[in-house]
Amino acid sequence: MSQSPVTPPAPDPMRWKALTFIAIAQLMVVLDATIVNIALPSAQEDLGISEGNKQWVITAYALAFGGLLLFGGRIADLWGRKRTFVTGLIGFAAASALGGAATGEAMMLGARALQGVFGALLAPAALSLLAVMFTEAKERAKAFGIYGAIAGGGGAVGLILGGFLTEYLNWRWTFFVNIPFAIIAAVGAYFVIREPSEGRNRSPLDIPGVVLSTLGLVALVYGFTRAESDGWSDAVTVTMFVASVVLLAAFVVTEAKVKSPLLPLRVLTERNRGGVYLSLGLAIISMFGLFLFLTYYLQIVQNYSPVKTGFAFLPMIFGMIVGSTQIGTRLMTRVAPRLLMAPGFLLAAVGMLLLTQLEVDTSYAGLILPAQLMLGLGMGTAFMPAMSLATHGVEPRDAGVASAMVNTSQQVGGAIGTALLNTIAASATTAYLTDHAASATTPAAQKLVAAQSMVEGYTSAIWWAVGILVAASAIAFVLVNTGADDGSATASSDGEGVEDAVKIPVVAH
Repeated sequence: MSQSPVTPPAPDPMRWKALTFIAIAQLMVVLDATIVNIALPSAQEDLGISEGNKQWVITAYALAFGGLLLFGGRIADLWGRKRTFVTGLIGFAAASALGGAATGEAMMLGARALQGVFGALLAPAALSLLAVMFTEAKERAKAFGIYGAIAGGGGAVGLILGGFLTEYLNWRWTFFVNIPFAIIAAVGAYFVIREPSEGRNRSPLDIPGVVLSTLGLVALVYGFTRAESDGWSDAVTVTMFVASVVLLAAFVVTEAKVKSPLLPLRVLTERNRGGVYLSLGLAIISMFGLFLFLTYYLQIVQNYSPVKTGFAFLPMIFGMIVGSTQIGTRLMTRVAPRLLMAPGFLLAAVGMLLLTQLEVDTSYAGLILPAQLMLGLGMGTAFMPAMSLATHGVEPRDAGVASAMVNTSQQVGGAIGTALLNTIAASATTAYLTDHAASATTPAAQKLVAAQSMVEGYTSAIWWAVGILVAASAIAFVLVNTGADDGSATASSDGEGVEDAVKIPVVAH
């Protein structure tokens, strides 16, 4: 039975200060994703990590983070988002200290897995805090614009910082740099964040759901990681994919039956949120591929240093900040989200399309810079309403798991993007080498053919990334059908279910 609308509480006067510390924490998590990639070769040599095990420095984090995100989101709803956020920060700092002090392979891999565990607490808590603290439409647009810019551009900042730290200090500082970020954010959050008390979900924890979702997501992420290194037909790869399908299907069946599900299906089945999770996941697939291939292209083909490579990504960061804070934020309260998301993904696709024209001697200013600007503007414009839409309209008690689904779609998208696009690139490179190796008879010619084969691989994979972005745009346009967030109504939080909330025009976010 529906109740009369509840008057929303007065906005928290400390909310903008709180956003500062949430943004610092988000930047730390996003930085960590790319900063470690740059440090990996040096760390591998210092710690004697074998060639076969080096991928586990990345994979150990990805499995723990991706597998435990839904659990972390539910813990935030149950235990309190502020408490979960601060705990995640302290744990992440401790794990980073352990990684920086690592004396061998086992210590490093353990530290990376621990970072993933605490990251899975921290990331959904951060996003759900924004969702429950910023409820007025224009303020919400501005807050999510800042958050979206950091989420999108932080990875490129990580390339710059990672390059500086690795080149001028040593790889250990790529871990130690997290500690001041975490301490500042944790202390600030402890004193500034005032979480609304009515948003808790105190239902008992759904243990079968936790086990099935964690194992299913771990199997899925590991399957794609394994496919990248051992091939798609490898027995373990196929087993992981089959296991993930079985486990995640069992998870959905369980969630439909249990009284207090880990992930209430109402969070997924509302078409706007479903459209956001799907389109965001697809966009991340293409973006991960771009970071990977453009980094290799600049460093290996064009001989950029790590620091110069980082700076070469600045136009994309600039584009994302402008797209998110100036275009997305200003228009979100005036136009429907799909009219920002769909054109945003399409503009990014045009930028990606430019990069299919890469050659061994391509001009940075003539092609790479304008392509990055378009990619940044498009992604920033699309990410901003997507981040807001993914949590708007959910009941406060579901804000944590709804936030976790955003992170899960990004994490799974990243794993798929790295594996799928790498495989496509490797196949195209091999085919080009096979066709042209015989004609390269001098060392200079062989070097040129090797460089051209790499570029052929990158551009082949980037063509797929263009198609994936076009698909993301189409999904956003078709599935996301809510109106502009003008703040004229607020979502129901009376526990009657999201179905009631989404009948209100404007806020069916």
